Amino acid sequence: MNDNLPGLVSVVVPAYLQERTIVEDLLRIKEVLEGLHLDYEIIVVADGTADQTFERALKIASERTKVFGYPGKNRGKGYALRFGAAKAEGRIIVFLDSGMEINPAGISMLLEHMSWYRADAVVGSKRHPASKVNYPLQRKITSFFYQVLVFLLFGLKVKDTQTGLKVFKAEVLEKVLPRLLIKTYAVDIEILAVANYLGFRRIYEAPVDVSYNFTDLTHAASLRHVWKMLWDTFAVFYRLKLRHYYDDGNQRKWVYDPELQMKVNVG
Repeated sequence: MNDNLPGLVSVVVPAYLQERTIVEDLLRIKEVLEGLHLDYEIIVVADGTADQTFERALKIASERTKVFGYPGKNRGKGYALRFGAAKAEGRIIVFLDSGMEINPAGISMLLEHMSWYRADAVVGSKRHPASKVNYPLQRKITSFFYQVLVFLLFGLKVKDTQTGLKVFKAEVLEKVLPRLLIKTYAVDIEILAVANYLGFRRIYEAPVDVSYNFTDLTHAASLRHVWKMLWDTFAVFYRLKLRHYYDDGNQRKWVYDPELQMKVNVG
């Protein structure tokens, strides 16, 4: 591990309906981080109380593995990420999806890229030539056309915005997260588009090792989800390019959310 990386690294793990795997997930992440000899903390956020994810994660809570949650139904991946980031104390913050479809060993490569390129953010990319990924041709085609759209709308030179492993400087998220509106899966593109718009343009890609659960993938790639992603993506473009909604001048529209411990944009 590169010694140029600063201090504490916070790994935020959003978890929804993961009662079967959450303990194994967290132990695997911990094993990877211990092997990297990092000063780290794991922050798991149970997104609602639809199952026993929160209770099972609590069984292995420790000084370095912190477990949080909130009552009621899930509020979406975007909300869970912001909730976890608000609790993070590291100068580097990692977002890693639970479920372990993404090998957490990839954290090392993203952190190395962070140091090598003095990056503002590094995103895991299924389309990186060194990535190990097995997923259906239909999904590859959909991903390709979506990233072309992302480039045309936002000028982001990133071939994959949606893989659930990303690393950010904390100072980037401090500027970006209070401005966001999307609470679901399109939060990935909103974060990256707003970061780029605010001048954090040193965004790079790194390889990942992904083994998809094809049953879940089929559900996630359903027509309804595709249209929802497209709708949210165009909504980000409208707010960013036409309304300039994410500008500093709109801070008057932000209110303090005590649960997130930050100001949030309320529309």
